[in-house]
Amino acid sequence: MKELLAPAGSMEALKAAIKGGADAVYLAGKLFGARKYAANFTNEELKEAVLYAHLYDVKIYVTVNTIIYESELQDCLHYISYLYEIGVDALIMQDLGMITLVRKYFPDFLVHASTQAHTHNIEQIRFLEKLGVSRVVLARELSLDEIKKLDTNMELEVFIHGALCVSYSGQCLFSSFLLDRSGNRGECAGLCRLPYTLKDYDQNVIAENQYLLSPKELNTMDYFLELKKSKILSFKIEGRMKSPEYVYYVTSLYRKLLDYDDYTITYQELFLLKSLYNRGFTKGYICGEKDEDWISFYSSNHQGVKIGEVMGVDQKKIKIKLDYELNQEDGIRLPNQKGMIVNFLYNKKMLLINHAKKGDIVYIDNKIQLKKGGDVYLTTNKKLIEEIKNIKEKKIFIKCRIKAFVNQPLRVEYQYKDILVEDHSILVEEAKKSPVPKERLKEVFTKLGDTLFEVLDINIQMDHNVFLPMSLLNQLKRNLIKELMYKKTEINRKEISLPLFNTSFHREKKKPKLSILVRSEEQLLVALENNVDYIYVCDENLYQRYKNSNIYLRLDRVCNSFLKRENDRLLIGETGSLCYTANNLVISDYYFNVVNSKMVYLLHDLGVKRITLSPELKEDDLDLLVSHLDSSIEVEEIIYGRIEYMIMKYNMQKSLHLKNDYYKLVSNSKNFPIMFDQFTHLFSDHVWELENVNPFMDVYRIELFNETKEEVKKIISHVKKKLDY
Repeated sequence: MKELLAPAGSMEALKAAIKGGADAVYLAGKLFGARKYAANFTNEELKEAVLYAHLYDVKIYVTVNTIIYESELQDCLHYISYLYEIGVDALIMQDLGMITLVRKYFPDFLVHASTQAHTHNIEQIRFLEKLGVSRVVLARELSLDEIKKLDTNMELEVFIHGALCVSYSGQCLFSSFLLDRSGNRGECAGLCRLPYTLKDYDQNVIAENQYLLSPKELNTMDYFLELKKSKILSFKIEGRMKSPEYVYYVTSLYRKLLDYDDYTITYQELFLLKSLYNRGFTKGYICGEKDEDWISFYSSNHQGVKIGEVMGVDQKKIKIKLDYELNQEDGIRLPNQKGMIVNFLYNKKMLLINHAKKGDIVYIDNKIQLKKGGDVYLTTNKKLIEEIKNIKEKKIFIKCRIKAFVNQPLRVEYQYKDILVEDHSILVEEAKKSPVPKERLKEVFTKLGDTLFEVLDINIQMDHNVFLPMSLLNQLKRNLIKELMYKKTEINRKEISLPLFNTSFHREKKKPKLSILVRSEEQLLVALENNVDYIYVCDENLYQRYKNSNIYLRLDRVCNSFLKRENDRLLIGETGSLCYTANNLVISDYYFNVVNSKMVYLLHDLGVKRITLSPELKEDDLDLLVSHLDSSIEVEEIIYGRIEYMIMKYNMQKSLHLKNDYYKLVSNSKNFPIMFDQFTHLFSDHVWELENVNPFMDVYRIELFNETKEEVKKIISHVKKKLDY
């Protein structure tokens, strides 16, 4: 059965998602979730959330989808143990090392590979399946046609609505290196939502102060019928940072679309949705959106929806003609892009009103010094928000069966689907004076107070002359409802004994070797002349021309096809390329986000010769990780160069009709190089250099960009001195 999966950043949002018709809800605790700045759930709230959701047969998936440092492995495993004990249905995870631990110690705990796992091809899916993952959240860059071609029985989950990342998820270091807020740790600062100026290398301005990296909001409503006919199992709504009202409304719309093939979203429904939140809408790559229609160039925030036009302005009042109703306490945005709450609303006679309808002329106070006219946008729909808040919780419908015959036990049953609770502890007596009427018995057992249950069907068989004490009946009813709740939310999971991770090795100190990544033949020749130990080339032709024992071909970070290779030396950037380890010499790149020893050993056991560690590792975290590796494990670290911050499917070159392959994104005197091939690559604004050298590292790497022959020579010499060559 297809699944509608809704977000929840709080208990209120969880209840809103269930009211809206979610089949499952994903959320996070206070630890290890990729939306650190959402409200999120305490451990007690998580337990409450699971119990509440399970009453409605709604599943709970908890995100543990950050990378996990060595010092956190133990705490993370204990946290997962708690999630297992309280009945969480599945984990959403990124860190492959942590996934191996879950599969080992919690073999019946379902694991879904997060979109942070960067899954976009069939080889990655096969790898995750072998790892024990039961579902994969596909990269948002995949089209429906590409998804249809995936030959797999793995459960597939896709995003259908909400905010988009411009970078491939799990492959963005922008926020981490600029502000020390790692997107892989749930701390993304949203730098892609800021304005930038694009310049060529001659300093000519191509686009000035535009939101060049800010995608519109995904909206697949017009294409949802085709999506639900595909092999996609779970349809996911983004929004753990969104309001409960937004969660409810979006979920309720997709509920209709999922349930009814002939349902079409109305103009009014879309209007109301836009009033709750939108950055402009895109159908996304999944539905074939063009690059030029994917980015919201002139705004990165909630745009609202047009409701009128400014007809006049003076120092005190703003005159507005309405195309849609406006209410007191609504939020609006005016032509100067400033927002305000309509605290006071006036009619033509300057009398205070709390509501105005379409076609009305109204006045508001000019608190923002507006000087000219333009369009007015509704950004906070107070009426809609209040209507949603007042929607009552859903009732859980149950059946009731009663048999009351004189001198026999009273039999009372409540039933929900295949769950049955019953009681026959009270003996039915013959009434001496006033027998209990059937209607009275019906009233007692259908009146369930403020519980979530409601009796939909009741059947009573009884004698006409029975006597039953009402106080005992009410207590019996309460006990049965309590038992029904318990059985409906019962958790049958065995107790797990967890290990202690305290093993460390005496790793031998060694003279580290030097590797270098080159992007041109000139750079390659300099590296060969200077006896660099390992050379990584990005061009297949260069690799084949100079192929020898120390030259490796760097494969794409996003692979769409896997050619047969034998006896090659490869630097791989994604898990699908692990398929090459059987017949080739393979090194894993830093895009694997390796930050713990469990991940290192996993890759080593899969045949990876050397593992490049994440540049996000701080010195203490790196030292601790390396101390947990025996000397047979080879590891590599970046020591110098421009770090690639993002890789984007978004073709900025095509979207902006650019002629060259190299440009600069400029913001606050920072210049970020942009390079185009089949993808868009964003690099660091400065050359990054590792301050301290770990004496137990095997290889240190230089990453070149567009340096000249002479510059490369100087860099190699500088790094060799640092490594004490």
